[in-house]
Parts: sequence; structure tokens; C-alpha cells
Amino acid sequence: MSDNEPATKPPPKVFHRGRTATPVANSNADKKEVPEFEPFGLMPRGPPPLIEFLDIWEVDMLQTQSGVNKPQHNTHVYANDRLIVRRGQEFQLKVTFDRAYKPSEDQFAVEFVIGASPQFNKGTYIPVFVNKERQSPWPGRVVDSTDNVVTLGITPAPDCIVGKWRVYLAVMTPYGIRRTKWDETRDVYILFNPWAPADSVFLDDYNERLECVLNELGVIYHGAFDDVAERPWNFGQFDYGVLDACLFILDKASMPITNRGDPIKVTRIASAMLNSRDDDGVLEGNWGGDYTYGVAPTSWTGSSEILLQYSSSKRPVCYAQCWVYAAVFNTFLRCLGIPGRVVTNFFSAHDNNGNLRTDIILDDNGKIDRLRTVDTIWNYHCWNECYMTRPDLPPGFGGWQVVDATPQETSDGMYRCGPASVHAIKHGQLCYQFDAPFVFAEVNSDVVFKSRNRDGTLSTVKVNTSHVGRMVLTKAQGQDTRRDITDHYKFSEGSPEERTVLEKAEEYGSEREKASPPKGDVELVMPLVEVRVGDSFELKLVLDNASDQARSVDMYVSGNVVYYTGVTSSEFLFKSPEMTLGPKKAGKEVVIPVPSKDYMRQLVEQANLHFIATGKVKETGQIISAMRVVTLHTPKLSVEVSGQAKVGEKMLAIIKFTNPFKFNLEDVNVRVEGPGVMSPKHKHYSLVTPGSSLTWTEHFHPRRAGPTKLMASLDCAALRQVYGQVELAVEP
Repeated sequence: MSDNEPATKPPPKVFHRGRTATPVANSNADKKEVPEFEPFGLMPRGPPPLIEFLDIWEVDMLQTQSGVNKPQHNTHVYANDRLIVRRGQEFQLKVTFDRAYKPSEDQFAVEFVIGASPQFNKGTYIPVFVNKERQSPWPGRVVDSTDNVVTLGITPAPDCIVGKWRVYLAVMTPYGIRRTKWDETRDVYILFNPWAPADSVFLDDYNERLECVLNELGVIYHGAFDDVAERPWNFGQFDYGVLDACLFILDKASMPITNRGDPIKVTRIASAMLNSRDDDGVLEGNWGGDYTYGVAPTSWTGSSEILLQYSSSKRPVCYAQCWVYAAVFNTFLRCLGIPGRVVTNFFSAHDNNGNLRTDIILDDNGKIDRLRTVDTIWNYHCWNECYMTRPDLPPGFGGWQVVDATPQETSDGMYRCGPASVHAIKHGQLCYQFDAPFVFAEVNSDVVFKSRNRDGTLSTVKVNTSHVGRMVLTKAQGQDTRRDITDHYKFSEGSPEERTVLEKAEEYGSEREKASPPKGDVELVMPLVEVRVGDSFELKLVLDNASDQARSVDMYVSGNVVYYTGVTSSEFLFKSPEMTLGPKKAGKEVVIPVPSKDYMRQLVEQANLHFIATGKVKETGQIISAMRVVTLHTPKLSVEVSGQAKVGEKMLAIIKFTNPFKFNLEDVNVRVEGPGVMSPKHKHYSLVTPGSSLTWTEHFHPRRAGPTKLMASLDCAALRQVYGQVELAVEP
């Protein structure tokens, strides 16, 4: 910059003055000191005589893991020394006075304060009185009074603000209010409560609550709908520091404290904050394959490392793709008490024209025109569902809601999605907020093959109405098996209900394909083939001719290395066989060899090959097509443990891997962790030569009893998505 050029000035700081009397409280971490003595009016010089009035010696929040509060509130598994309770449910604390408590004479209150400018009318300052003469926003009572020790029961309102509250004990005197000093050990976290019927996140299914709130062990599904792969994930919502990290996310978003009791607003803010596109959120997305300045998305094994890194650095963590966004979002939901689960949609449409069509453009010979085909179908896409009532919508649209943190499209100017009612999506009620049309298109788009004429116009030659949204999966309750929830999102293909829903969606502006080309007499199928990375294989095409006459077909078969988002990296195979089918001929096969050397040199992460076959029947002009995603299977990582699985006992984890390929694996990263037993660990190997093995041993001491797992990943540029796990049953 030359001396004559003015220096770039930072944008002016914006103040609240002129708009609000005081700054809007938008940080749980900010606090304002509450005076120890608050006089009633003018006071004479010197301290007032307070000796004869009640004095507080000690306040016990009963916050131990085995105490009366945490087990009853299902918060005893949080690795946190502070009291953690759920709203809409009573908790207890003990107060020791300097003398016996006299209900008829003594007046005191337990004060709960949150944010920098607590106000009673904003719900950020809550005084709780235990005598029936004084009404409190939160009910309070004396549970027991023995000598000078009083046990109190306090029930936070079922719609109160969720966050970290400061607690004071205040005694009323004729001169003013005398209260305790702030002590951070008395701070109490108040969370959403899916066990409380009055809470908006109440989930009336015991097993579902156990799975979607308390389970730290996740399974994320990926691959293809007919060749489903799975990977373990440690949600780690109870790990040390994770709860504070989740509250920090809301602070970073400058979310007003007063809005933090509404799960609709909390999840919508979080869906924007989990990605970094426009707000320096938690995760930086990267689908390009170069992860030099961060961690490859396929390498992560859990959420806690990501959240703790974000809360300490205050900078986005690199890198993520859809399942990482969904897994970390799931940790956020469960940590704050909102029932949540990760959902995988196989063949998820991401269409660039805002309609219910995914267009594939062909030339007049039936060959795919990749230059003009811009819509993509993700092999799979992961998002979240969270459970809540929707008082902002008509009755019946509460329950499971879609939220998605993967930055795909903007919503109200920010990269976020949801919450969108699953019930509204299934029934085509796309007028209800938020972002229902986008999610509806992800599971309901038609794949439309269009032939480009010589004059540049397009003619619809084939419509596949069942390819997109082929299957929607989530983890089953209490077991590591998958649960098909496709029927939550759509009616069965071809049913009258489905037609009604599509017509309803059109009323709200979702345009679908109207053309219905006549069904031809030649069918093309590409059967499933299971292949390991590095193997050569045969691709089969099967043709059926239902007509009474012979048919000749000019075919084009293209094999491409693709990212899981459906974006093509490179074409490695192109064949143009000509086929002749006899009358009423079924099961005519075309076998195309696929040598490993052709695709291995061009393979990108997640090892996906996409084959598309198109053809034109000479006699009738019929266009035939078939698509197949081949997910190459990776080798497994061996994870073993030795030693007695008992809390506090020393154990040993052994991770082993042998390179089965004929090429070197360079810059290999191995990760391992397990909820309640091992914090995330990482080790780097610069080179693993063909046929050689690596063995990593790591000591650990289980911290918590119960069933759990150790899960590990191995990752390098040449080999992604290598996972292993071992189950543990830790004794007390």
C-alpha cells in the first residue's frame, strides 16, 4: 500500500443507545455483580444493625453425582461438578442458617440470575420464596427443617431459559435485602426436559428418550441404499467441557438470553452456527479433498474434540462434511436436553433450479451431456431430527423436526435449514416454516432424462419417480441396527396418497415434471456388485425385450469416479456396445470388465464409482437408462483391549492395521476414543509400506461404569473411511 492510500478502517462499533435502554443480554458468560446489601431507600451513615436477623452460613447445592438431584434429573453422567437439572422438575438444596428458621418471622428467597442485565419481567431474574404468602414464578417449598438446616425444593418453570444460572440466597430485613456473595460452585445449569409433560420437548416414549437423549454411542449410515455402510460415532454429550461449549455456541451467535427457552429458536440458531459460512460457526466445510490445514472429515471419531477446540480457539474447526455436521449437531441437541437423532437419506436431491426435478441431459443419440447436466444427486445426505411441539404451526405438526447444519442453501439470508415438520413434509404442507420445500425436494424429486434436440430445445424421454429419497435410515432404539423411517417422509410410491401430496406441494409452488413418456418395451437393469478397494470386477448390464419383435440398442456406458455428493471427479470408463435382442428375450447380459488400475489412480475420498448406462432403441426411439453407485469397501481396523474393565483400573487398547495394497500409505492418521473410558487420542504414521503393519497401544482408565465402546479410525489421502470398534462392559 502506498503512503498516499488511506488505511482501511474497521467498521464503526454499533451501540444500543437510541434503540434500547440497556444492551440486549446475549451472553450466558456475561454477569453483573449483585450487591450484597440492597437498601430500602436512604440509609443512615454506617452499616445497619443486622445481628438479630437471619444469617446464612452455608449453601449446599447437592450437586454430587450420586446425590439426590442428578440421578433424578438424568444428569449424573455429565462430567461436571456443578449442579445440572432439567426444567419443569423439582430439585433440592440445603441452606444452613445461624439459627433455627422461623417461618412466621423470617423471610428469605433463593434468587436465580442469568445474563448481564437480569430483570424480573424478562425472566432473567427469578426470586423463589418458600412461604405460601409470596408467589414465585418457580414454585418453592420447604422439604425439611431440622435445627438450623433447611432443605428446599425448587421447580424451574417448564418454559424457563436454558443455560447457566447464578444462585444467591437473600434475606429480607427492615433495612433492605442482604444476600450471599456470588460463588461459582453454586451455579446451576438448567436444561430442556424431555421427561416433563409440560416441557415443549417432552417425548412420551421411554426407550426413545434413552436413545435420543442419553445415548452417547452413535451409528451413522452411508454408502448406497442397497449397499449400506455404517460407521461408529462418539457423540460425547456428557464429556467434560461439552455443555459449556454448547452454551458458548449460543453466545457466539449473540442469541438473546430471553429466547433460549424456546427449542424452535435454539435449533434454528444452532443450524446456522454449526457451519462457518456466514457467522464463524463451529465447522468449516470442505468437499475438495485437500485437508492440509485441518483434519479430514473421514478421520473424526467423535464430537467432543471438535466442540472443545471451537470453544477454546473461538475459530471454526477444519474440516467437515454432512455427517460431521449432523453428528456434532446431534451432540448439541442431546447435551441441552432436546431429543435428537442423525438421519441418512439415500439418493438425496440437490437441484439447482428450485423445482422437484433433477434433470439429466442427453444428446440426440442418448449419450449423457455432462456439460449441461448441472443438478446433482448425493449418494447420501445426513441431517438431524429433533423432537418438540410446534405452537407456531397448526395442531398436528409437532413431533420430529428436520434441522440441517450442512451449508447448502440460504434460509432468511443465512446457511441453515429447519426446523421443518416431518409431518408437514410427508403431507406436502410446504407453507409451514421453516424450509419445508427444500427438504421435500430432497426426498421427492423426480429424475428426468431429457434429450437435447439439434435446435437446443429439450424433450422429456424418461422419468424416474422412485430414485430420489430411496431410503431414509436412523439408528434403532437401544441397539446397533438400522431403522427404516422412509414412511415418515413419504407415502408409498404410486399410491393415491402420494399423488395427493404432490398435487398439494404444487399448490405451494413446487414444480414437478408433468410429462409422462410412454413406457417402452425394453428394460435395462444394472445389478448390484460388491467390490473391495483395489479389486478388479465385472459390471453387468441386463436387458429385457417384452415385444414380439427384435430390437437393436445403441448403448453408452460411462464409469466415473465421483464424490459422495454426486459431483464427478473424472471419467475412467466409456464403452458403446451395440445390442440385438430377440423377440420376448429376457436376461440378455452385457459384461464390461473394470480393471482396478483404471480407477485406482483417479480415486477420490469415500471410494465411490458411479456408472450410468443410456441407450436408444433404433426401432422405436425409446430411451433406456440405468444408474449404479458402487461403494468400494475398505479394509477394517482391528481394535482390541486387555485388562480388567473396571472403573479406575488400568487397561490397554491395541489398534492394528496391515496395508493390503501394492502401494504406500503416506501421512496416516489414527484416532481412538470412547465415551466414559478414553478421551480422544491421535497418532501419526509417516509411511506404511505394502504388506507392513502398524500397532498402536494406548493406556486408559475407565471413568464410568456401564456398556460402552472404543472406536477408532485410520485415514490418509489414499485410503479413507477405515474404522474399527470394540465393545466394553465396565464394572463399578
